[in-house]
Amino acid sequence: MSEIGFLGLGIMGSGMVRNLLKAGHGVTAWNRTARDLPADLSGARIASTIAEAAKGRKTVVVSLTGPDAQRDVLLGDDGLFAVAEAGAAVVDTTTTDPVLAAELAGQAQGRGLRYLDAPVFGSRNEAWEGRLDFVCGGERATFDAVKPVLDCMAATVHHLGSSGKGAAAKLVGNLLVAAQMVSLGEALSMARKAGLEADALMSYLDVTDFSSGLIRGVGRATLAGDFEPNFYLRHMLKDARLIGTYARGLGVAAPASGMAAELYQAALNKGYGELNASALHKLQFELSGVEVK
Repeated sequence: MSEIGFLGLGIMGSGMVRNLLKAGHGVTAWNRTARDLPADLSGARIASTIAEAAKGRKTVVVSLTGPDAQRDVLLGDDGLFAVAEAGAAVVDTTTTDPVLAAELAGQAQGRGLRYLDAPVFGSRNEAWEGRLDFVCGGERATFDAVKPVLDCMAATVHHLGSSGKGAAAKLVGNLLVAAQMVSLGEALSMARKAGLEADALMSYLDVTDFSSGLIRGVGRATLAGDFEPNFYLRHMLKDARLIGTYARGLGVAAPASGMAAELYQAALNKGYGELNASALHKLQFELSGVEVK
């Protein structure tokens, strides 16, 4: 087992660290703001600087909130690229702009580092239980070298191609997630307005050929009024904006993603940013004149 540096101890990062520790890796972790760690992470060493977390580590995993955080943490005189060990592999699990991911890979290479964009599908529970799905972009040799580390945190691990391709694959998936979340909110609004009983409704939505894990899990939680954050709504808005920007850059017509972004913006404006991404349904219920539990 190896010594791993880890930057970012949010909902996703904390779960990933837990599974690295369970697999027997040593972890030195850094976060931009101090936070209390759960007992499961007590084996991690907490660094006060990025340099301290990266010193002597041949692998550094990064879990940040988006492009602005990446620029702050990876670049600059005290950023990871400036202080990491020569030859180290930077595994960046941040959901980000694929263009930026490719640029970061080039800058890392110029510093003698290896960079893999490796965003994940899953939320709190999947991160905590080591059931994330990684979609990776970068050199195949780098992917092969770090795959044993990813396997400790993953249900599945996929190599999509060159730098930026993992980030692009993540946005493709998130477009589908956003579209399902919007349509599920409309469908549940209709069901509530029609007076359909929740258990009876979900009993058939569970088994139809158009069902999905999102419909089954989020549908039940929404009908129960449970919007406990597993993935913050404000982060889903960020991802929806990234999808729109990237689609426009490719010349792809993606009007559904634009509508989703505006709905998420409205939900954020209502004060739902710190709730789960499914709190979009609170807004959709209100728009439809449905009581919100």
